[in-house]
Amino acid sequence: MTRILVVGGAGAFGERITQRLAPTPNVELVIAGRSAEHTRDAAKHLEAATNVKIQTAVIDTCTVTSDLLADIGADIVINASGPFQDHDYTLAEAAITNHSHYIDIADARDYVVGIDLLDQKARDAGVVVISGASSVPGISSTVLCHLSQNLTMIDSVAIGISPGNHFDPGAATTRSVLKGLGQPITTQRDRKPATCYGWQSLKRGRFGELGKRWLSNVDVPDLDLIPQYYPDIKTVTFQAGIELSIQHLGLWGLSWCVRSGILKHPERLAVPLLKLKRLTKSFGSNRGGMFVVVSGCDGTGTQMEKRWTLVARDGHGPFIPALASVILARNLANGKITYTGAQPCFDLVSYQALLDEIADLSITCTIEQAVR
Repeated sequence: MTRILVVGGAGAFGERITQRLAPTPNVELVIAGRSAEHTRDAAKHLEAATNVKIQTAVIDTCTVTSDLLADIGADIVINASGPFQDHDYTLAEAAITNHSHYIDIADARDYVVGIDLLDQKARDAGVVVISGASSVPGISSTVLCHLSQNLTMIDSVAIGISPGNHFDPGAATTRSVLKGLGQPITTQRDRKPATCYGWQSLKRGRFGELGKRWLSNVDVPDLDLIPQYYPDIKTVTFQAGIELSIQHLGLWGLSWCVRSGILKHPERLAVPLLKLKRLTKSFGSNRGGMFVVVSGCDGTGTQMEKRWTLVARDGHGPFIPALASVILARNLANGKITYTGAQPCFDLVSYQALLDEIADLSITCTIEQAVR
């Protein structure tokens, strides 16, 4: 029996992780968080839905110790307690000391890229430490590697994400988004370092049946990792958007206020802006999307463009950041992962495993290919 501890298991994405893992054979699930009440409520709800006994624990990721993880008996620790922009590796290091495997759903660039600082410690402990098992870079890198299989050279990669308006990001996530407004982002353009700015470079992105939505720049680990894994690539871009145009364009306007120095601390607007967003919940939809577009040439020298589009319906979009961690946790529990060490979640999940995991969800993926 493998005991999996999900820290932040009562949160928006942690809840989806526990829903997917609870029915897994030979797995005992422990939900943890800072609030004992919220954690117990989440466990009771999950027990009622799955008829599986769920245990709970109280954990603060800033003060957690290996002794506490030992008391819980955690074999695998999943950290879903983000956002991770201001987090350190306290929980990951405690897991290593306890000889527990560690997975997180971080999408904070420095946090994910820097996880290899723990590589030797993880190897010495004989455990796996994986950061970024989220939409990016966990899912985006899987799709990129799948699309690039028959390409001998990749010129550019463009990634876009847009959740449905019915999704409630919460105050912490909202603060994280606002802190990125107008901030410089280092990326790569024509094989040279380039600077863009958070929530700027406004454009329309195509999301299949969802139509077009506004997108703007967001800082993610992929901007570092893709050039590392594909050193010949010329250009990498990542943008995200909000379904309702008025909300997206509002953040775009605020980004200029930040960049010009008029607005110093946009994150202080998190609570009132989140209240305004919740007032518009009846507008928009519960459908979100994601795309990965790869441009390059095949073995014959033919210029190709491949576009992968994901559409999540019926409010199933928040499962996307949960999928990679669920797949990896199951693989660890089943002994399918034999490597050790610490690394970002770049192409660690097979594309077929992704398709299998979404088979019972209202999520579909399509691939288009065109000669340029």
